[in-house]
Amino acid sequence: MSTSSDRDFPSQLDVLVVGAGAAGLYAALCLPEQFRVGLISKDTLRTGSSQWAQGGIAAAMDPQDSPLLHIEDTLAAGAGLCDRAAVEFLARQAPEAIAALVDIGVAFDRHDGQLAMTLEAAHSRSRVLHSKDTTGRAIVDILTTRVLERKNIQVLSAAFALSLWIDEATNRCRGIRLLAGDRVRWIGASAVILATGGGGQVFAKTTNPAVSTGDGVALAWRAGATLRDLEFFQFHPTALSEPGAPHFLISEAVRGEGAHLVDENGRRFAFDYHPSGELAPRDVVSRAIFKHLQKTASDPATARVYLDLRPINLDRIRHRFPNIIKKCKKWGVDLFDRPIPVAPAAHYWMGGIAVDRRNLTSVSGLYAIGETASTGVHGANRLASNSLLECVVFAGEFRYLEIEANAPSSNNELTILDGKNWSETAAEIDKIRQELPALMWQSAGICRHSELLESAIDRVRVWRDRLANTPICQPILQRSPGEDLQISSPEAAKQLKLAAETLNLLDISDLILKSALFRQESRGGHYRTDFPNTDPEWQVHTIIEGNRLTMSNEQ
Repeated sequence: MSTSSDRDFPSQLDVLVVGAGAAGLYAALCLPEQFRVGLISKDTLRTGSSQWAQGGIAAAMDPQDSPLLHIEDTLAAGAGLCDRAAVEFLARQAPEAIAALVDIGVAFDRHDGQLAMTLEAAHSRSRVLHSKDTTGRAIVDILTTRVLERKNIQVLSAAFALSLWIDEATNRCRGIRLLAGDRVRWIGASAVILATGGGGQVFAKTTNPAVSTGDGVALAWRAGATLRDLEFFQFHPTALSEPGAPHFLISEAVRGEGAHLVDENGRRFAFDYHPSGELAPRDVVSRAIFKHLQKTASDPATARVYLDLRPINLDRIRHRFPNIIKKCKKWGVDLFDRPIPVAPAAHYWMGGIAVDRRNLTSVSGLYAIGETASTGVHGANRLASNSLLECVVFAGEFRYLEIEANAPSSNNELTILDGKNWSETAAEIDKIRQELPALMWQSAGICRHSELLESAIDRVRVWRDRLANTPICQPILQRSPGEDLQISSPEAAKQLKLAAETLNLLDISDLILKSALFRQESRGGHYRTDFPNTDPEWQVHTIIEGNRLTMSNEQ
């Protein structure tokens, strides 16, 4: 492995992997070792959502369990929109995927020498493997170590993909345009893999890290790739809700181990909304909290409910949830002394770039994996702990990737890009970044309605058109290679990255809003107060191709 300074970035590689979470790291490791691979990390390594995953990774490995039960649980959670073949592939490959992770050094918890497994919401068996309550970190740390050992992988850190290089004659992806330091450069590649994670930062309340700005979906859409089911966003019911604290996720596993969800009066209200109570599917529990606060709180926007861990043995809490104990204590919550205040927050995007079994998008040479992709395994609502599994199982398909003999090369001419006037758009960008997440939370959050959606679409479109027509966005919107650019100052380069992220957020906001307005029913993570029932006529996928929105029943 090698890392690249600002001046020695390659002009061409065989494969570019954009994103360094579990999906991107494992994809890079699974690629044939004869390929020269570039792994692009938006920030430093270990900053994505995978690192934050607490609960675990699902696999039917217990003798009392089976892949068939895992399949049925996944299909039930997906509310009629899963691709059964993809789900079968996921569940049947799961034990092999776990074995591969163990082989490379991932230390899952064990009980009496056997892999320990816990129960999570909507699972019919205890099948969630874990490493304390930092499973994502345990997996990402090992994958990062293995990537750094590989001589064919070049890590391009603190680099941001501005646009995809599309051959207009063949509609083939030929590489990317990358911002790194104060340079914008084209890098040619025979294949590009988007593994940029989700888009939770589009909402005011999210468990996602700051880097989750929907970059991959926005890049792919602007390049002409087909997107699917973007209205389905999962809101995790239990994120820490303490003034001044980030919306730190309190794992599903806490409820799986026996914690009770209670209101201000200590009442277990979730059974009013579903017979499984706090172990109902995530969307059901999130709406239960939302509706209960609407009925009982004087200010539902700031109100919260509580997770009471007293039913769990103290030693069990200390063993299973050391990170949650530490994080809560940091923000003044001693979970041994009082219940944890929680409220729902945007957590996982079920929709994404439509891909086939081998992760190929509708654009030749362009692949997607992980939360960025729509593989068909999650449907309208992801089953808990299937996300890390999806990353590992589908990344394994890159072992069979075939590419052209020679990657394309870009023009290395260098032009000075004067960004001194870009500061004029700074105030507009700051305004958008402040107001957009609040707008999306109110209009496309847990409960949606046509009037709010239509109003938000109009507002987002005005913002988007205004920003796209400023000089700062021209390097972002270019799809065909030209000269590399030397940006006039570090401040201008910083402003360019912020503008690109903001444009991505605006694009995915518009797409989410339009998809949510289009689907006139409630299903899974999508709930319309004006269409509160699930409609069999809408057991179809929402498809986006450019500005065209259609429905499809093809899996």
